[in-house]
Amino acid sequence: MSTNELGAVLGAVLRPTAPDPLRAWRPAHVVFDAGGDHACTVIVRDGRLRLLDRGVARPDATIRAELVTFRAITAGELSGVDAFLGRRLTVRGNLALAMQLQCALQAGAQPAHFPRFGVAGRPGRRTHYLEAGPPDAPPVVLLHGLGATNASLLPLVTALAPDYRVLAPDLPGFGATHAWRGRYDAPFFSDWLDGLLTELGVDRAVVGGNSLGGRIALEYALRHPQRVRGMIGLAPAMAFRRLRQLVPLVMLTRPELAFAPLPTPPRLIARQVRLLFARPERLPDSWYQTAIDEYCRVMGRPANRVAFFASLRHIYLDVPFGERGLWTRLSSLGIPSLFMWGARDRLVPAGFGRHVVAALPGTKSVVLTDCGHVPQFEQPERVGRLVRDYLAGLDAAEAGAARERGRAG
Repeated sequence: MSTNELGAVLGAVLRPTAPDPLRAWRPAHVVFDAGGDHACTVIVRDGRLRLLDRGVARPDATIRAELVTFRAITAGELSGVDAFLGRRLTVRGNLALAMQLQCALQAGAQPAHFPRFGVAGRPGRRTHYLEAGPPDAPPVVLLHGLGATNASLLPLVTALAPDYRVLAPDLPGFGATHAWRGRYDAPFFSDWLDGLLTELGVDRAVVGGNSLGGRIALEYALRHPQRVRGMIGLAPAMAFRRLRQLVPLVMLTRPELAFAPLPTPPRLIARQVRLLFARPERLPDSWYQTAIDEYCRVMGRPANRVAFFASLRHIYLDVPFGERGLWTRLSSLGIPSLFMWGARDRLVPAGFGRHVVAALPGTKSVVLTDCGHVPQFEQPERVGRLVRDYLAGLDAAEAGAARERGRAG
């Protein structure tokens, strides 16, 4: 194999005009590496794409795979996301940029279940999102957790995409989405989600999420029940019922303090990421490296650090009881819901499940044994099966109700 072979593979599908998501990036270099010295570089600049038949030093992202894998991706036989999840491809550096560029390097029409990327919103408040599945299928919206990006939902996105229109945005201030001024509490994120779904033409959807994303999904369902047909919580961040002694102190802290750099050694980040899982060895080391790179990239920007700490602050300050309290309001959620908890979750106790069932009789709450805080990555097959069964039940119930209305009419 020669470098020219890899260049021919990429050059056959590379278009000079970049898709909308890539136009938002500043000048960037992405190296495609097929092993040894055989590499090419795609340059993203001013909404244009250009191919160099060689690698470059200090690229923004590096995508490594065998030539046969690159051929399958560019031919439309394999999505870059599936190659990543199948451990046939690795990414270092800017993961969001790498995923968006991979999806741009595919010839012709792609299968509907292949992931694709878009950008919504006005300048300064643009939201980057991943979409997969038939555009006319029932929508499912998935929201990631604190400090993560939409990449943390990839296993569930691909599991649902054959039958549903799946949307997985990067939250404001996370991933590739802009950070902007706001409280970064549950109502703030709920308003953002409402605007995003309106712009994307989604009138009614199942909403769900992991950790902070699950809390946002809950808030959206409580505030906009007419737009939500189902709710999925994957270890959702719930309002603290106890251990609220530090509330007065936390209220005095200002997220703007995070404008100052906060040196965090990658080794420490790796240790914290591994603590999210009951059995960290289930995930390959390359995935941890990818997650660490993306976290360092995002948190390297002051505005994103402020968004992170503002979100973290409001998770702790979330009011549990009273008129505005989450647990008080939860009983008004008249929407069929599915909750999953990790029995070995160090952040969100699985014991929250019994309180959810008490507030919402009839809701489905599952405790996953030998699982931590990110069930969709640690137990993807089981989580995918549970979610698909839940969605199939929703679809069947709505179809039955429609038949009854037809007979009554």
